[in-house]
Amino acid sequence: MTTDTGDAPLIEAHGLTKKFGSFTAVDGIDVSVRRGEAFGFLGPNGAGKSSTMRMIASVSPPTGGTLRILGMDPRTDGPKIRARLGVVPQLDTLDGELSVRENLVIYARYFGLSRKVANARADELLEFAQLTERANSVVEPLSGGMKRRLTIARGLVNEPEILLLDEPTTGLDPQARHVLWDRLFRLKRSGVTLVITTHYMDEAEQLCDRLVVMDGGRIAAEGSPRELIERYSTREVLELRFDDEDHAPYAEKAEGLADRVEVLPDRLLLYTDDGEKALAGIQKRGMNPLSSLVRRASLEDVFLHLTGRRLID
Repeated sequence: MTTDTGDAPLIEAHGLTKKFGSFTAVDGIDVSVRRGEAFGFLGPNGAGKSSTMRMIASVSPPTGGTLRILGMDPRTDGPKIRARLGVVPQLDTLDGELSVRENLVIYARYFGLSRKVANARADELLEFAQLTERANSVVEPLSGGMKRRLTIARGLVNEPEILLLDEPTTGLDPQARHVLWDRLFRLKRSGVTLVITTHYMDEAEQLCDRLVVMDGGRIAAEGSPRELIERYSTREVLELRFDDEDHAPYAEKAEGLADRVEVLPDRLLLYTDDGEKALAGIQKRGMNPLSSLVRRASLEDVFLHLTGRRLID
């Protein structure tokens, strides 16, 4: 058996399936992740993202299909794979009664690093996570953003080749999210392969070189964020809000003004390459929205087209 992946994908799955009794969480997906890229799993809760990540992390065996991580089979080489992975779980599992530094040093010792090496590694990671000044602070009172950066730093103590991040910025304020994105971008530039699950469209657009949109355990689409938008949406989207709870009648009146019209509970979306022209058409037909917005298409629009549902549920 060889573990030298060379130019081969670091993660490769064919027909990957995960079942829990009669329930199929992951339904025969194909995935390939190259060295040095940031790869995303985008989808709502229950889409199969976390189940896929647990199989990649080699802590949950596949029910069917094939899966190779770093050239190895997680069914038989789980410990060897896990030694070369970093994991950032969706919920922080830090020891709140220990200091920031102690959380890193103790975790490093789990990987067999000497105390000297563990302390040196902790110093490097504290600087990377912008936590050097809080090294001796107890974890519990830290902000959510600081805890999240510490959790990512902890996942890097063994210098992993692949870092798995499950919903890395859930619950963080916008400023903390952008700081975290900067840290992850620096990691990617240093050569670490990132695998990210998220239900935030802007996060996927910011971080991912490629991604798959999952729904119901299956892959609905795959590509770069820009490729997916170009493939499944128009250049612009016109958002309209009317003074009525039911926007469906307005969709009928807007027929022919756009390539596609979506009716949401609180607004109407017109997909077109010229939003201003579509808005002028709306007004000519005697419709007077409370508000209107012309914006560029996003991954949310892709998901609406593919599944008919909002991503954040």
